[in-house]
Amino acid sequence: MSDATSSTAGASRPRSALLLGIGLVLFAILLGLGTWQVQRLHWKEGLIDTIDKRTHAAPLPLTDVEKEFAATNDVDYTPVTVTGTFLHQGERHFFATWEGDTGFNVYTPLRLDDGRFVLVNRGFVPYDLKDPAKRKQGEVAGTVTVTGLARNPLPEKPSMMLPDNDVAKNIFYWKDRDVMASSARLPAGAVLVPFFIDADKTPNPGGLPVGGVTIIDLPNNHLQYAVTWYGLAAALAAVLILRLRRPAKEE
Repeated sequence: MSDATSSTAGASRPRSALLLGIGLVLFAILLGLGTWQVQRLHWKEGLIDTIDKRTHAAPLPLTDVEKEFAATNDVDYTPVTVTGTFLHQGERHFFATWEGDTGFNVYTPLRLDDGRFVLVNRGFVPYDLKDPAKRKQGEVAGTVTVTGLARNPLPEKPSMMLPDNDVAKNIFYWKDRDVMASSARLPAGAVLVPFFIDADKTPNPGGLPVGGVTIIDLPNNHLQYAVTWYGLAAALAAVLILRLRRPAKEE
């Protein structure tokens, strides 16, 4: 072997070792990402199963749901029944779409028998019917019983892509429970139940708001992602094996 060939071979060894080291690090990262997606898959399947069991259970009294929330901070999609009187002057409007129409979900304070309040998502109204004066039939008076799904409050804005809530115009782009309540003209010192309630499909007088608008859609693509990451790891492993075997064949 000539000195030039020997020099080239010697110089290539550190480079090969570096490439091999980088490849092994990438391989470990890809395996980690695949394993993480498998863990997410199990978590998502458990969550879907929990929600399915909750939504098909019989409605609970508010006191039982409150005890569960106090213990776990999670009552999402738990059926609940409450009785009280709506304060329609405190309607809060959450920007939403329903069956292709743009409009608002109407969140109305419900005064409970014990004097506390809970914000109830009564359902959807079209954009041009945001003004309650245009749908007076739906502004039911007196004591009502509402059955629906408890919904966890949001700790913060879910995405920086969302606009800020326009409290002055009563347009909310994310469900800030505390701000909704503080701007709903509740009596001084009003105590609020710590979660929302989405009303069920029971029709309201005049047809508005349209109840039962809770969307339960939990995409579960984690298996696909796991296969992708593991597949990339397998492809990289094949490349590394070929790289390791090539020098031996050339000697």
